[in-house]
Amino acid sequence: MDDEETRREFGSSVNMTAKQLGDWLETDESKAAGQHEDSGESTGHKSGRRIVEILRKKKDDLTEDDFAHMRKVVGYVHRHLAQRPSGDVKDTTWRHSLMNWGHDPLHR
Repeated sequence: MDDEETRREFGSSVNMTAKQLGDWLETDESKAAGQHEDSGESTGHKSGRRIVEILRKKKDDLTEDDFAHMRKVVGYVHRHLAQRPSGDVKDTTWRHSLMNWGHDPLHR
């Protein structure tokens, strides 16, 4: 995937704004979701903080590390969406994990 395609895929996978994601990351639900590292922070929560930084950057300021993380986000969101549980997902760990990665499945 080249950089332009990465930006397009990232843009369609991340459907939360930097502010929405930043506010979400401050919630207890966000902090509780996902697999936690030794630091006590989940992988998704850490990724969410990085996504906020990327969303706030200008296109020309994106680094190779940013593009690598953007590709990781796209892959995670696609894999996780394929595992959608049945029923109402509003208050599920599945949704909360996705939101940590910048994607709210209930966002239209």
